[in-house]
Order: sequence, then structure tokens, then C-alpha cells
Amino acid sequence: MSASLKPDPSMIGGIARVPLVRLPDPQALFAARAGRFDFLAGHNANLAPYLRFLAAICRAQAQLAAELPAPAPLPDATIEQARAARMPPLDRQALRAPLAQALAALLPMLEAVEMPEPARLALAALAAAEDADRDWVIGNVLSDTIPADSVAPHVFAAAALQVVASLHAAALPGDRLVAIRTGTCPACGGRPLASLVTENIGAEGARYCACATCQALWNEVRVKCTCCGSTKGITYRSVETEEATVKAECCRECGQWVKILYQNKNPTLEVVADDVASLGLDLMMRDTEWRRGGFDPFLAGF
Repeated sequence: MSASLKPDPSMIGGIARVPLVRLPDPQALFAARAGRFDFLAGHNANLAPYLRFLAAICRAQAQLAAELPAPAPLPDATIEQARAARMPPLDRQALRAPLAQALAALLPMLEAVEMPEPARLALAALAAAEDADRDWVIGNVLSDTIPADSVAPHVFAAAALQVVASLHAAALPGDRLVAIRTGTCPACGGRPLASLVTENIGAEGARYCACATCQALWNEVRVKCTCCGSTKGITYRSVETEEATVKAECCRECGQWVKILYQNKNPTLEVVADDVASLGLDLMMRDTEWRRGGFDPFLAGF
């Protein structure tokens, strides 16, 4: 186990100008994520059942993304108003109705999926729930809230939200989005799940945060807390060695940590799948003074 407190050796300087936002291709994204979950399940005996369960959810998400109608682009006036106010153009509450429809379509797709019995019971309960009860779950996932005693139904709703939000984000004009503030998605205002250091989307060593909601990526400079924006007291920890491709980026200013994935060292890393598969890092960080700042609904039960 490495608990290195040395700063990230890669420097901020020298990175070429890169796009602020990379918008998702929902169907391709969820299909690729399913494949990565399947691969990781074959190399992680302890987590294999859960990883295969999530792979099946992602395949259903890809199918749902292909079947749902493409949302209409936002009016130019809405985009310009958001730019002027430095606000994300997507309104989460406006996603409530399409999310309810998407969740109703997703639940039958999951009936044939192999899953733990508690998840099976939650799936059946959510399918049979009254509108008010299902709306309570929907409201929670729209606000990034997953009650500890009701994780399973919220995971299904969060999966539907990822599809709906990513479809709406894909319809945005990416070149007209503006930076909001650190830790806030420029498309939907969502929280970062983790960040990626990558070579393949415009510049070597660029760092992008991954939105836990709409799946967009947005550029943030490195050696900077993605929760509070501080550049002081940033340190890195890993379960393996200092050369690990998944680390915890820790901030002494706000006391939070968020995973950083070095896709430039391992191009096969996928932000959601490898966040879940690196659960050992979460378990290690529980015994430290930092609290997790990244939000991943698929890890809500751990």
C-alpha cells in the first residue's frame, strides 16, 4: 500500500488549450462501460458478481438510450441566458418528467438481469410503487441524495437519470458552454464522480472531471481540488504503488478526496467502471481523516 504525500509530479504548465467540455455519446458510452465492467469482473473475483450486475445495467442503459426520443435542442435564448449568468443550461427539475418515463421503460429491461435478491425485491417494489413513492425516489436522485436504507431502488433511478441527462447533454452546443465553478458540471450542474488525466481528447496530460449525472467531461487544471478549488495541500494516495493508475486526490483545505484516473497510463480505464472496481481505495480512505468528495450512485451502498 502506498500512502505517498508527495505532490503529483506532473506540472500544470505546458498543457495546450483544450476544449472546456466533451459531451457524451450516450449509446456508445454505456455500451463501452458495460464492456469494461465485464472485463473487470473477470479480473476481480471478490467484486465479480456486482461488476457483472452493473454491466447488465449499462447494457440496458445503452438500449434505453437508443430507444428514447432525442430531446429537442434548447432555445438559443436559454443558452445565452445561461452563459451570461454563468449557469448550467440544463435544469435538473425539468428532467423530472422524462426521467419518470425513462425509469418506467428501464425497469422491465432489468427483469431478466441476474442480481442479488435484495436488488430483485427493490426492482419489483419500484415497478409496483405508487406514483408518489416513485416520485420521491426520482426527487432524491435529482438532488444527488441516496438514503442509506433505500439504496437499491435509487440505483435503478440513478441509472435512468444518467441516460436521460446524457441525452439532454448530448443535444447541447458544447462550444457555447462556460465554466461555472470548480466541481460543477458546465452542462447540468452535476457533481464530479472522479477525474481523468488523458492524452486522447486534445492535449497530452489534460485533466477532465466526469459528471456523475449527465456523463459530460469538463476540463480542470491539475493539482487542484475538484471539490473546493484549492491548489494548496493537494496530496495523493494509492492502494498499490506511486505508479498506480487510480489514486485518491486529497485536499487538506476542505478535507475531501476524489479519485483521479490516469488514462494516459492505461487507456482502457473507464471512469465509472474503474471507480467501482477500485473499491479497495475507498476502503483504505475510510481509515483516514478525509471524506469522499466524488459522487457515484453505484457505490452508494459501500
